[in-house]
Amino acid sequence: MARTGNKNVQAKLVLLGDMGTGKTSLVLRFVKGQFLEYQESTIGAAFFTQVLSLNEATIKFDIWDTAGQERYHSLAPMYYRGAAAAVVVYDLTSMDSFVRAKKWVQELQRQGNPNLILFLAANKADLEEKRKVEFEDGEQFAKENGMVFLETSAKTAQNVNELFYEIAKKLAKASPSRPTGMKLHRGSQDGGRRLFCCSV
Repeated sequence: MARTGNKNVQAKLVLLGDMGTGKTSLVLRFVKGQFLEYQESTIGAAFFTQVLSLNEATIKFDIWDTAGQERYHSLAPMYYRGAAAAVVVYDLTSMDSFVRAKKWVQELQRQGNPNLILFLAANKADLEEKRKVEFEDGEQFAKENGMVFLETSAKTAQNVNELFYEIAKKLAKASPSRPTGMKLHRGSQDGGRRLFCCSV
């Protein structure tokens, strides 16, 4: 079915969070539809692209999956600078990772883009019996900070596509519809000479 007036949006998306929270697993589940039981730690950052077609827009994600180890923390601003959206990930079986997620959110609020679309993802929802962070705690923190909250599982794929579709919908809404092409207008220059010039 042909879509009319469909806009193309290219958006930088960054994933932040503690080591072992499943950031890479979430991205791999979304981009490649796969899950590895033993995923090696990311060094520095990994880059992925993925295109999502919505009714109102086509979103091309440039996804930066950052390393969670403390020694790479100083590199993080390089990746979140200029990002249109960020997903802060914590492991719901680890209270420490939730505390670190809160710190990431504070850092983004201080240094990130003021129009940044923020999501909070509580990953490893398949490990319910080991849960240390209650759903309500994540939801409350997200609400207080103007974030969208989802519990996800990269292992079972629970809410993974939903997470990225929700981000895409927000990006499509936030992105202005720019008319394509050029507008011609008359401009006069010294001596009354008339020229045609164009502006995008």
